[in-house]
Amino acid sequence: MNKPIEKIVIVGGGTAGWLTAGIIAAEYNLKNSDLKVILVESPDIPTIGVGEGTWPSMRNTLKKIGVSETDFFRECDASFKQGSKFIGWTHGKGDSYYHPFTPPESFSEINLADYWQPYRKEISFADIVCSQSVLADHHLAPKLMSTPEYAGIVNYGYHLDAGKFSSFLKKHCIDYLGIHYISDNVININSTESGDIASLSTQYSGIIEGDLFVDCSGFSSFLLGKHYLIPFKSERHVLFNDSALAVQVPYTKPDSPIESCTLSTAQEAGWIWDIGLPTRRGIGHVYSSGHTSDDRAETKLREYLQRSVGKDAIENLSVRKLSFNPGYREKLWHKNCVAIGISGGFIEPLEATALVLIELSAQMLAEQLPVNRAVMDASANKFNEKFAYRWAKIIDFLKLHYVLTHRTDSDYWNDHSSKATIPNSLQEQLLLWNYRSPWVYDTLQLDEMFPSASYQYVLFGMEHELQPFRFERRNIELIRQKAHTLFMENKNKTKLLRESLIGNRELLSRLQEFRFQKI
Repeated sequence: MNKPIEKIVIVGGGTAGWLTAGIIAAEYNLKNSDLKVILVESPDIPTIGVGEGTWPSMRNTLKKIGVSETDFFRECDASFKQGSKFIGWTHGKGDSYYHPFTPPESFSEINLADYWQPYRKEISFADIVCSQSVLADHHLAPKLMSTPEYAGIVNYGYHLDAGKFSSFLKKHCIDYLGIHYISDNVININSTESGDIASLSTQYSGIIEGDLFVDCSGFSSFLLGKHYLIPFKSERHVLFNDSALAVQVPYTKPDSPIESCTLSTAQEAGWIWDIGLPTRRGIGHVYSSGHTSDDRAETKLREYLQRSVGKDAIENLSVRKLSFNPGYREKLWHKNCVAIGISGGFIEPLEATALVLIELSAQMLAEQLPVNRAVMDASANKFNEKFAYRWAKIIDFLKLHYVLTHRTDSDYWNDHSSKATIPNSLQEQLLLWNYRSPWVYDTLQLDEMFPSASYQYVLFGMEHELQPFRFERRNIELIRQKAHTLFMENKNKTKLLRESLIGNRELLSRLQEFRFQKI
């Protein structure tokens, strides 16, 4: 029990495995340490490649593991992401709103949502409190060539090719971070008398012993699910989507603009994502098999593609099918095994939570790595508590996008709006938000995945209206004047940024010849 944790074995590569390896290696100097990290990856199992969109947190992650942002853009076919645009979610036609990555101006000081209400018919909430939605409308980049690596004039994350990203991380981890790599198939899991995993038997490399095992094996959940039989908590009764059809689409012209946001267009039984990379677009239809058929879903996807790129361009496109059970394991850390990535759970691509959960899981594991087996169960309890809370928050936030709809054109949208499918925790918040807008007191933890600003963008983007409040605040005229001043400052700032920033494609093209400055 007092033996030090000196050997971490990661089972599975892909984005989850290599990001986890890189984050652990960035925390500890493996080349001059007794700590050893081994990654075992099957040469016979293709990576799933889920997740072409990141949160802004990925900038800090890549910087911490020592990756050049210029090299990342060049080798991962990456582009800038400044948030998400939701099309047709409120009424089904003619409506759209943004969830940008930048919070409202002076967000910690004043709740501008309360003072936007008189202007709601004149300007959208996102436009009046933030510049980013206007920049995205014009396909502008969030920085200039003179802006240093990982710095931004406005906040941003990335769109990327998941397969290229995994290969990029793999090379970096092996060449620079001291990760020991084994390409082999795991054929057996060997346990101690206490039930811990003692070692893995592989097809060609023999026995691989370890003190802590990280399950990054994807949907198979080889260690936590198949070996330990940790129960799976399905959330299909809350969030119905369980299928996706994905396709890679070329641009119609070499100079076609690159979107600054993930486009999410609502359909009769799901929604279509549209992600712009420098060389192609990643497009897919995520849907509920309980509300439509695969053939009907593919028809809706091809209708979208035909409007976007033309009938001739889509005839020979290969559509890839992915099925999943939305939910997560009841425990993510059991004995000396912790699951990171899809092996622990997956809901749906909405709001790109898959990659950020890998980041957060790996960071907590790295920063709170138990020194020996005696304290591991305490670490596991904290880890499980933290991520049970995070999964609950993800489900509430994603469900919010559906319950606010005014659409009644299909059973899919009607069922999403049914009270029976809405978690009690979200019902309670919605009741409160009838009378006041979300703000800082709605978040319980310092490191919330979705700050109250995110709830504001979705609520008011989907035309949620507040009931009049009986009591008037003290110094209300001074507060209104401050809000008006901030609105005008944002208007001026938006105008200045529109004039000074360049297009995504132009900046990414320059990046093929020049490099961002190192910070």
